[in-house]
Amino acid sequence: MKVILLLIIAFAAGVLAFGVSMVRQGFSARATPSQAETYVARKLRDYAIPDSAKTEPNPWKASPDVIAAGRAHWADHCATCHANDGSGNTLIGQNLYPKAPDMRLAATQDLSDGELYYIIRNGVALTGMPAWGDPNLKRDDESWHLVVFIRHLPQITAEELDQMKKLNPETEADRAEEQQEQDFLNGGAPDSEGPKQPAAAPKHHKLQHHK
Repeated sequence: MKVILLLIIAFAAGVLAFGVSMVRQGFSARATPSQAETYVARKLRDYAIPDSAKTEPNPWKASPDVIAAGRAHWADHCATCHANDGSGNTLIGQNLYPKAPDMRLAATQDLSDGELYYIIRNGVALTGMPAWGDPNLKRDDESWHLVVFIRHLPQITAEELDQMKKLNPETEADRAEEQQEQDFLNGGAPDSEGPKQPAAAPKHHKLQHHK
């Protein structure tokens, strides 16, 4: 009952802060949420995560293979909004409301593994963060790998970032242009037949989990 009351109070405060913000500056996704909006939004997010999920342990330990698996998945699925380095400094990330956070900082790193996993799986309402993964899976190992990689973001190296660029999604036109350039460098004539079939998506690592 207490939790429900707190949710109602937090929601009312959020609506009030949002209304005041709109009156003062209008509504634009380019704006930066006020401190009050940010505080209320984070409280609502915290209340929305069940206590059992917050304390759920990660079945995967940090290792080169697990980090590599999470890194590949991040580059292919998450970097469009969050950037390879987790800064959120991308065209889409900086034009969301609220903007994609810098996931290297304490606001993210201080969350428990269970909280990060729950957010990845269920998204965050009223933000640009969608829910990922198959909801029917009892345990989503790829999402747990992402949690391990998120923990690694503050220590990510320039070499890793270079590797990730090769895994970032491209448009069909980008792939066709890259292939034509590669053919030309290899001594072939530029291809004028149009874009080739897109390359297969990178295969993710298959790992053994820790019991």
